Amino acid sequence: MNDIDPHVAADFFAFVLLAGVAMLVVAVIRASSRRAVTDDALRLVTVVAGGATAGSLYFSEVADFVPCEMCWFQRIAMYPIAVLGIVASFRRDRSVLPYMAVLASLGLLASLYHVGIQLFPEQSTFCDVANPCSAQWVEGLGWMSIPQMAGLSFSAIIILTVVSIRTPHTDPPPEESS
Repeated sequence: MNDIDPHVAADFFAFVLLAGVAMLVVAVIRASSRRAVTDDALRLVTVVAGGATAGSLYFSEVADFVPCEMCWFQRIAMYPIAVLGIVASFRRDRSVLPYMAVLASLGLLASLYHVGIQLFPEQSTFCDVANPCSAQWVEGLGWMSIPQMAGLSFSAIIILTVVSIRTPHTDPPPEESS
């Protein structure tokens, strides 16, 4: 049933992530585009978190990679961001941005620790022997592991939320009555 090779999917996810983060950094640096990032922060966070959620579900449910304990901690941080993003986007409720930033920061810490375990597996006593956190199922673009992809996603969410919180938001113009 799995028609897409997980390595091709990992390359795709890694490429989209790198391109998205690069565009985000350029947009945040340029004052003229920072306003657009701020105004669309909820939707952008939702897209990033939704993409990360879809990627993690693809790897576990379609490619049949069993998530390790550290992957679960990252999912615990990412999945609520995706759900909050959907609800907050429809309600135009920017008050959730600080909470998203906290969840993303916790997820980033888990990702960084997970990457450390993959780089130095002998240092970890945390992993399950049957499903070690040091396992690298795929490497997107030949070098990016799943926890690195998650870490980039969390980083993008942190950048989006922090820039949006620190930059005044432009409310949409009031609708004119006819």
